[in-house]
Amino acid sequence: MSEPRLRLAVLGCGQAARLAARALRELRGVSCAYASREPERAARFGRKLGGRAFGSYEEALASPDVDAVLVATPPASHFELARRALECGKSVVLEKPPTLDTGELDALGTAARRAGRPVMVAENHFYKPVARALRELIGKGAVGELLFVHVNALKAQPAAGWRSDPELTGGGALFEGGIHWVDFLANLGPRVESVEGFLTGVNGKGCIDRSGLAVFRYSTGAIGTLSYSWETASALRGLRLSRVYGREGSIAFESNGLFVATWGRVRRLAFPGLLDISGRRAMWSDFIAALRTNQEPQYSLALARRDLELVEAIYASATQGGRRTW
Repeated sequence: MSEPRLRLAVLGCGQAARLAARALRELRGVSCAYASREPERAARFGRKLGGRAFGSYEEALASPDVDAVLVATPPASHFELARRALECGKSVVLEKPPTLDTGELDALGTAARRAGRPVMVAENHFYKPVARALRELIGKGAVGELLFVHVNALKAQPAAGWRSDPELTGGGALFEGGIHWVDFLANLGPRVESVEGFLTGVNGKGCIDRSGLAVFRYSTGAIGTLSYSWETASALRGLRLSRVYGREGSIAFESNGLFVATWGRVRRLAFPGLLDISGRRAMWSDFIAALRTNQEPQYSLALARRDLELVEAIYASATQGGRRTW
């Protein structure tokens, strides 16, 4: 006997909702409905992607035909929508960044325990095949003792609409998009002990960053760097090369995950997962299983909190000076 379908309502009908819907369509046992501040926008999503359209967020949250919600609205609205969803007895998945700060995320964790429903954070970078490949190679000592990790996440991306409004985003490029790469660097194996941040082009109150550099010091003594930008053009609209260096070899990888080339104790060229290069299908497979059992997925709320705390520390370092340690 097959399991009943898990009924997910997507709150917000932008790019994040569209990417989630594509991944979810490839999975069995889940159906999607859509809600927006503009009912006609939700109706268009429903017609195009296949699914019910609600007339408002509140209608979706109150519906007995919804088991869980994906909050895919601007970050400033995440906390209240998630809190309301928990009050309505729904499980919650939050797009990244999950909340404006760790205080809000802690409050949601408390509300989730009270409601007996999980809160999850949609961090697909944790599930990327290239991230899994790097964790395995580093863990097995393919390059010997880890020395340096350099991640190039430079691209040209317009900061239009709500992304240009600091009241809605809660931060700039590093907060809204770079948080994915912070997770990437924080989950390579060794524990992050401290971070330091540098932002470029931020010259006044109300300005949001478009480019920045973050430096990670790991518990093993290794150093990681993240270059993140929305204003630096790259080949093929985002083809970038990153590197891992150890005492006995190195790894070159395309940042998006097209290939991983290892030299040293291991010599190999691999294409770790082109069919799910973003990691979204693997993430949603894990999340759907966790939602069915009311359990935490592999990417836990504790890991999501750590990532948000790291981003907060990077911004604090960039604006106040000094390295932030744990």
